Amino acid sequence: MALQWLILSYVVAAEVAIAVILTLPYPMLLKKRIVSLVSLILKPAASVVAFAGFQLLDIYWKNEHRLTCSSEVCTATERDRSEKAYYKAQRNVVLCAAGILLYWCIFRICKYNKDLEHLEELEKSHKQE
Repeated sequence: MALQWLILSYVVAAEVAIAVILTLPYPMLLKKRIVSLVSLILKPAASVVAFAGFQLLDIYWKNEHRLTCSSEVCTATERDRSEKAYYKAQRNVVLCAAGILLYWCIFRICKYNKDLEHLEELEKSHKQE
């Protein structure tokens, strides 16, 4: 069970690195190559959105069917375990949301750069006419 969260955390860390690389100022030729490389990676990386969405559904289902320990019969250990599970679930929700949001940001950054490149080509062609 922990392996899927480890994988998702590595993917989110990689998305952060890609987003930082995309937003740094580079010369135009290098920027175009980086954007084209990341654009090629985006389609296979879209599985991150489905994986994170499935994990969110799993967290929701487990939260709805979790045994609560709120009575006087519960021991301190059971209460601590329940609270720890609740905080882990919150952390995992943030991780899933970050994965989806970062994927969307990378997608939009690449689309923005491609649109900008297309507009520059149009401007260049209009100047030549």
